[in-house]
Amino acid sequence: MRTIDIHTHLLNPEVAFDRLFDRVAVHLFARRLGVEPHALKKQPYQTYIEAMAKAVDESNYVEKTCLFGVDARFDEKGREVDRDKTVCAMSEDVLAVAAEYPDCFIPFLSVNPMRPGALDLLDEYAEKGCRGAKFLQNYWGIDLNSERLIPYYEKLKQHKLPLIVHIGSEYTIQSHPSYERIEMLDLPLACGVTVIAAHMGLGRFEHRVCAWRNLSKAPHHFDRDYFRLLAMLTQYQNLYADISAILVPLRARALRHLSEQKQVHEKILFGTDYPVPFTVRHNSFDLDSPTRRRIAQIANPFDRYAAVILEYFPDGSPIYRNHQKLLPAEQ
Repeated sequence: MRTIDIHTHLLNPEVAFDRLFDRVAVHLFARRLGVEPHALKKQPYQTYIEAMAKAVDESNYVEKTCLFGVDARFDEKGREVDRDKTVCAMSEDVLAVAAEYPDCFIPFLSVNPMRPGALDLLDEYAEKGCRGAKFLQNYWGIDLNSERLIPYYEKLKQHKLPLIVHIGSEYTIQSHPSYERIEMLDLPLACGVTVIAAHMGLGRFEHRVCAWRNLSKAPHHFDRDYFRLLAMLTQYQNLYADISAILVPLRARALRHLSEQKQVHEKILFGTDYPVPFTVRHNSFDLDSPTRRRIAQIANPFDRYAAVILEYFPDGSPIYRNHQKLLPAEQ
């Protein structure tokens, strides 16, 4: 099996890994992501890029990844009000890295619709080779069903750029939960944009009283947006979904159920959400202990992720080739 990872992140060039989450991730997961902790702390940005490119180049399963950043947050007057020092990489940064490693990365743009000149930037970045777009509207605080975004959606459609929209929980950056819901897909779909719902609508900590239900493999305890997404995938020709970060325990519990929903497998895309850390041995999926131990020993982070997914979606599953529908081979 060889595939494209539809969902990976570039980090802010000023990343310092000084937030609490980042410090924990560096110490606990750096080597499991193919990064040396000391080097990552000393020269974080360059070390991250080199390690990621090396992991893609050496992967047995992932041929390339779609690489994107996250634009800054803007207020109603178009003034920049926040640029997260870990997550926010600009589209120019992505293009530069993709130009340096063209055999590893496919550039996607991230342009906040509230950024002044956003429509012109869509033209510019499409011309420079961006093959898709990424929204993190829950960080930006933007209602994607606002009619003022219609010209933006028309531009995406004009350039045939698929749009990845974050649907589901977000724990690594400040987020507006009301903008994480599946309703955010309504207007982009109605405008004819090809939309990719990231993370299958999973991961929300919904059960406060009986907290164990958030890790339950019983489908009636899953996120309601997950089931709504399954239904929508059969209704909308221009809607897809990715399984990025599905190995986070709040999501991994749904893997067996998703693997049985064959009616939507033609609409599911492989993705990792690299560098989001994940665990194999201690997780909510239903793999047996010997399988977990075997997979946990795989050094390459993309191959380790793919090895879990292959247990549920064997080689030959359409999820590994569906990217061809959205990213036709370059001429």
